[in-house]
Amino acid sequence: MASTYDIVEKAAKTGKVDKGVNEVTKAVERGVAKLVVFASDVDPKELTQHLPILCKEKNIKFVEVDSREKLGISVGINRPTAAVAVMQEGEAKLDSIN
Repeated sequence: MASTYDIVEKAAKTGKVDKGVNEVTKAVERGVAKLVVFASDVDPKELTQHLPILCKEKNIKFVEVDSREKLGISVGINRPTAAVAVMQEGEAKLDSIN
């Protein structure tokens, strides 16, 4: 089974993703995000704690991962990112995330 990071990486290369809490929040509010991934090592926690609530309201799948560092790398930037939204999955298989 592909890791969440692998799925984000594939979506970033072959589909369309948004990076950063503000962009991700907008994508969720507009209902264009298919998957939201956010890091658990964000400090302060308040930066991302609204995302699961918003995702539930909009019926969007979301996953928490352990590292902003790894999330940034998987989305193709060489700095940490707190959150990523996948709008078009490209070749990524979002179904493999439970």
